[in-house]
Order: sequence, then C-alpha cells, then structure tokens
Amino acid sequence: MAEKLLKFVSLEQEMPLKRAAKQRLADFREVYAEFDTASATAQASRCSQCGVPFCHIHCPLGNNIPDWLRLTAEGRLEEAFLMASSTNNMPEICGRICPQDRLCEGNCVIEKDFDAVTIGSVEKYIVDTAWSEGWVRPIRPLVELDQSVGIIGAGPAGLSAAEELRKAGYQVHIYDRHDRAGGLLVYGIPGFKLEKDVVGRRTGRLEQSGIIFHLDFEIGREAGLADLREKHDAILIATGVYRGRGLKVPGVGLGNIREALDYLIVSNKKGFGDKVPEYDNGNLDAKGKNVVVIGGGDTAMDCVRTAVRQGAKSVKCLYRRDRANMPGSAREVQNAEEEGVEFVWLSGPEAFVGKTAVEAVRAYKMRLGAPDATGRQAPEPVPGSSYMMPCDLAILALGFEPEDLPALFGAPELRVSRWGTVTVDHASMMSNLDGVFAAGDIVRGASLVVWAIRDGRDAASSIKTYLKTQKAKVA
Repeated sequence: MAEKLLKFVSLEQEMPLKRAAKQRLADFREVYAEFDTASATAQASRCSQCGVPFCHIHCPLGNNIPDWLRLTAEGRLEEAFLMASSTNNMPEICGRICPQDRLCEGNCVIEKDFDAVTIGSVEKYIVDTAWSEGWVRPIRPLVELDQSVGIIGAGPAGLSAAEELRKAGYQVHIYDRHDRAGGLLVYGIPGFKLEKDVVGRRTGRLEQSGIIFHLDFEIGREAGLADLREKHDAILIATGVYRGRGLKVPGVGLGNIREALDYLIVSNKKGFGDKVPEYDNGNLDAKGKNVVVIGGGDTAMDCVRTAVRQGAKSVKCLYRRDRANMPGSAREVQNAEEEGVEFVWLSGPEAFVGKTAVEAVRAYKMRLGAPDATGRQAPEPVPGSSYMMPCDLAILALGFEPEDLPALFGAPELRVSRWGTVTVDHASMMSNLDGVFAAGDIVRGASLVVWAIRDGRDAASSIKTYLKTQKAKVA
C-alpha cells in the first residue's frame, strides 16, 4: 500500500468546496462542503508518514493522525473511524471547529516546503461517513455498575467525561442550565461553523447509551452542590466559563452595548426556531445597524460573521493589535473579510457616545510597544489619534471569566483561585472536596473545545480510579 502514500510532492493541497460569500450570507449553514471519497482519499495520501509526527504532538488529544490518514488513503474507512474515535469523543466536531492552522495543520512537517495536509477536513469526512454508514452506535457497557456520577455541565468536557464513564458501566447523570445539551457547542458557536444537528446526534447517542440528562436544571436553584454530593458517588464540575470580561471606559453603561455570548445565544436560539423576545424586538438583531465588535479572538469572529448574516448595515471589528498578532484563526479572519467585515487593526475603544443608547464609538489608534510578560508586544494608545465611528450595536468579545461558583452552588467551602477557577489537584483533578472533580474551562480558563475534551477524558479516568478505591474500602 506504500504507493498510496507520500503524494505531497505530486498532489497539491485541496480544501472541500467553499460556498461563495454572497451565497453563504443568506443562511447559517456551514461554509465548507463535504469531501467526496476520491478527494478525501487523495488528500489523506499527501501525509508524509514522518517519523516524528508534529501534528500528533501538537494535538491536545494526541490523536493518531498519521495512522488514520494512512487508513483513509488505503480505503479502510471504518478502521480510520475507530482509530480517530479511540482518542477523541467528538472527532467530527473538532474537524469543523478546531483551529487546525494553529494546531495539527500548522505543525504539519511537509508545510516547510509544501502546503499542509488538510487534516481537519479529512477527519470530518471520516466521521460523517461513519454516521451515515451506521458505524456509530450507542454505548453498551459490558457490566452495569451501581455507582453513579453527577456531571454539572453538558458542554464538551462534561459530555466527553460522561461517555468515558458510561463505557465503564457507571450510571451517569448530566445537569445543565440550558434547555438543550451541548453547552457552547450549541449556544456559543454559530451554525456556519457547526450545524446543530451535528451536536444533536452526539448528545442523542449518549442518551441512547443510558446517560440521563437533567436540562433546565440550575445548580443553586433546583439543587445545591451538597444535594448532588449526597445523591451521587462522585461529582464532576464542568460548567465552562460564561461571564464576559468587562470593559472600563466612559459610556459603557449605555443601551445596545452587549456581551458576545448574550448575542450569540439569542442568535442560536432563533436558529432553532425558539421564540426569543430580545431578538424579535430588535434589541439583539443586527439588521440595518452599524455594528462594532470589540475583540480579536474566535468569539469576535463568530459575532461579526453572525452580524453580517443578520443584515447589518456595516460590521467593524476593532482590535488593539495587528493582523499578525490576532489570536483568532487566520482562516476565520479570511472568511469574515470575504463576507464584508471590516477589520480596524491597531485600534481600541476610548469611549462609547450616546444619550440613552450607544450612537458611536470614540476610538484611538494604537501602536505595539515593548513586549509584555508573555513576550507579545503590548499595545499602547497613540496620543491625539482619537476618531469616531458610528455604532448602533456594540458587542464586547473580550474573553470569558468564571462565575462565582461557591456562591452559585451554595458551597462556600469549594476552593477557587483568585481568578474564580476551581482549584484542583492536577494529578487527580479533584477539588478540595472529597469526590468532587472539575475539568475544562472552569479549571484552565477559557480555552479551546479540544482542550475541554481532553480534560473531560482525563477527569473520567481519575473518577474511575476514585470510585474503584471507594468500592474497595466498602468491601
């Protein structure tokens, strides 16, 4: 089968067909089409099968990427699916939303002289094919155990941990404040990056596997942390971080200045066909408005690209550094520019201007000065450079912080860091409370979905060890 590999010299990189900007602005469907079998096989054959696969090393999950690329190139697609699923609970989701240009593809060995292998698109193709062929089946544990685990949060960390625990036969209950499972996968990420039926079939499979979901269930309202600890043998806190970072400038209290997640949740709910008063009355609908999004990460990209689809009059992204230092995916920036978003580099908000609602943003130009503690050049205002830009809706996409979990959960004894993240022993992922574990963004801070999956898997492993120990003590 060697003749099917190492084609990167003779075969150019090819992405799946990308819908034209004008066409994709008319809906919230995904931007990229699916690879067909011939294209996926050909692109997988470009893998160099290098001795030290940097794609594998730079994947937080340690996915065996060269192995499932080789299997795809050889036409052994079901084996490729099983290989991809052995280290990743949501490979088709990662194939869609992971910033491959910063992770696996960005570290592809052949990229030194050739274009990288299109790893994410092949991964998406493998697992979407597995779903259509019926290779993805509900979990059927070999043995049913009587110990139960309560998981707080139905996002990627919680769902991944739940799957691993269910495979081992534990009784798993997931509690989530929203009316649908999936967390930010459902309500934080727009459909043009991740269509919601892709998430729904994953959560549906877990439900078919015997995992019990308690939705519209807020800890601290329906029950406290102590109540869940009494009910279950172990608890996993996987709430993620939802509170937007604030901005301290004059006028920030004016109307129509909103947090990014509020905006995205309302848009996604509307996409489900839900009745959403804040959208229907125009408060969080960008149609006909001059929209200014402040921030430069992937959430900011989600907001600007949502706004243009809602029919905004203009959409500007205000970012204090330049393009080269932008934290968001370069691919997302390109897509946004194609769709009509204007990026205002090296600019920051000085004040919001208006009577009762925002009417303009007064911004100033910035320059990159001396490196900060992380080694990045710190932005600083250019004196006398202020200018105005019209704004009817300002969206703050400056990152996320944890909520006050000890107060929210009615558990003042739960130890948190000075940033509000749950403090854990990083070897066991257990908090200061016996049998209470934590994983994902609520421990590491706002991060990537792929890291949440990794943390959920690691937490499940620690919980299994803990439960076995507890069982042995009773015996």
